[in-house]
Amino acid sequence: MPTSSASTTDSARSAAGGGVQSLERAFDLLERMADAGGEVGLSELSASSGLPLPTIHRLMRTLVSCGYVRQQPNRRYALGPRLIRLGESASRLLGTWARPYLARLVEETGETANMALLDGDEVVYVAQVPSKHSMRMFTEVGRRVLPHSTGVGKALLAGFPPEEVRALLGRTGMPAATEKTITTPDGFLAALEDVRRLGYAMDDNEQEIGVRCLAVPVPDSPTAAAISISGPAGRVTESAKERIVPVLQQVAVELSEALSTAAGG
Repeated sequence: MPTSSASTTDSARSAAGGGVQSLERAFDLLERMADAGGEVGLSELSASSGLPLPTIHRLMRTLVSCGYVRQQPNRRYALGPRLIRLGESASRLLGTWARPYLARLVEETGETANMALLDGDEVVYVAQVPSKHSMRMFTEVGRRVLPHSTGVGKALLAGFPPEEVRALLGRTGMPAATEKTITTPDGFLAALEDVRRLGYAMDDNEQEIGVRCLAVPVPDSPTAAAISISGPAGRVTESAKERIVPVLQQVAVELSEALSTAAGG
């Protein structure tokens, strides 16, 4: 049976790229669902992806049967629970890849180094290498915090449009962890502007009194990621900051390149 010119072109493109077009489309739909908050209708997916409704319906039916998508009672589609195990495994791997870079941060700065991701509306710590000082900061891997009171949260959200940041803050609220925590959306957006201008974020006693944190985003990370160092305010001083920030920025670039290589980029 002869094939249409469109399908022939699609097949040729997939063959030339070494990929399988239906897989590429399925993963693209999952990404679009995540961008939309995790739940969408078929017409929304068709409008955003440009794919015809029958194609989307066929792909979604396959994803539902595999457990990666579920259909809600309102007929809309939501990301499925089977993705959680994949995400948790990927987060652990990401932390494993990051550890040598965090260890270098500890060697060069003397302070505890962390890596964090944005997971939904929260910041989750996926890796840490502790300082060798007897007085040091410790954040449990897997701990979740709200982004408005942390250096990594500021670094992660600095690349987001202001309206998305306001929406996130509206969902989470802005409770004060200390008297120095930023508790207004306007104040937080001003802090993000400083992050973009300076190239780094700072938590100055905002999550815990006596603790300062310096953080930078990991550029071009496949998921929003940031690395940081944290230590007592008496050690993480203005002069220490001038020494530490360039090291953080350099390690972030190197980690970005390593993640790109690991992802086949």
